[in-house]
Amino acid sequence: MTRTGPLDDLLIVDLSRVLAGPYATMVLGDLGARVVKVERPGGGDDSRHIGPFKDGDHTQSAYFASINRGKESIALDLADADNRIVFKALVARADVLVENFRPGVMDRLGLGWAALHERYPRLIYAATSGFGHTGPDRDRPAYDMIVQAMGGIMSVTGWPGGQPTRVGTSIGDIAAGLFTVAGILAALHDRHRTGEGRFVDVAMLDGQIAILENAVARFAVSGVAPGPLGARHPSITPFAAYACARGHIVVAAGNDSLFKALATALALPELLTDPRFATNAARTDHAEVLGHLIEARLASDDATHWLAVLEAAGVPCGPLHDVAQALNHRQVRARNMAITTAFPDGSPLLAAGNPIKLSGFADPATRPKAPALDEHRAMLLADLGL
Repeated sequence: MTRTGPLDDLLIVDLSRVLAGPYATMVLGDLGARVVKVERPGGGDDSRHIGPFKDGDHTQSAYFASINRGKESIALDLADADNRIVFKALVARADVLVENFRPGVMDRLGLGWAALHERYPRLIYAATSGFGHTGPDRDRPAYDMIVQAMGGIMSVTGWPGGQPTRVGTSIGDIAAGLFTVAGILAALHDRHRTGEGRFVDVAMLDGQIAILENAVARFAVSGVAPGPLGARHPSITPFAAYACARGHIVVAAGNDSLFKALATALALPELLTDPRFATNAARTDHAEVLGHLIEARLASDDATHWLAVLEAAGVPCGPLHDVAQALNHRQVRARNMAITTAFPDGSPLLAAGNPIKLSGFADPATRPKAPALDEHRAMLLADLGL
């Protein structure tokens, strides 16, 4: 029997909707897990009704289809006694339950961590929420942009003096989804040793704090909250986007030897004798003037020319791509990161691939379609003997 991934012996019951939870279960599904999506009757996951839509058909959301590929769907009203029988039968067979309701919702239904752990002690229960299951704000609702704002990400994004700028993807949801996957895998490892399931509590706000990275270190040593720097690194220089005669390039000269290679390739030997640029710290202190000198040289030719020059000199650099260029780049295609899945009606859809490549397992260029609402009810009921 051909294995589909390292998690192909796991059953995931997915009660989550929109993005953070579904993103986590998509990753688990790409790694082979069977994911059964439990949706509310009538409307299903809210993201089924969020665009963009295929050909204006509001029953065919590309947003939903790209994140829920390969999952199975059953519609259950958890407040209904008969539906709860089905749900409990499903959970009895599951390895992991994922939900992203506000804290207390599942408890009020009698289906929270404490109740399910008592009945199914091996079940791993993963809850992804805006603010987590503890703390004074645990009951607050949250969307991606709220935690981006509260978590400090927006304060270091954009240009100095500019308007507040959201990160261009839903990094609040996606970071929480990835931390949820890490928590689930850790709990699975622990269960292998102890036989007991764990409660995995991931907050979107916590995730934003966790990825502040250099901003936390800068605040820790200076006591000053850092602000946005546009397209440059706060403590490595030159490490930024630079304008050429036509187009932009990104240069990342992360140490003194790479800076020397850059100055030599640009035919700017005077940079190497200027005390303002003698060390990385000095270059960072004078990042603006150094940037002007570099761009004055780059203005003599286009981005394609300078990328060839810098690549030949061994200077880390790259083009500034839009989404279309990124998806069609030879390296992205070679790594199977632009795959084909399908809408619930079966029509094809381009989507991002699985970035986790594992020896011994295939990385298919096509992935199964997203489910229609309640599509797998009959099959699941038969599997459960109901």
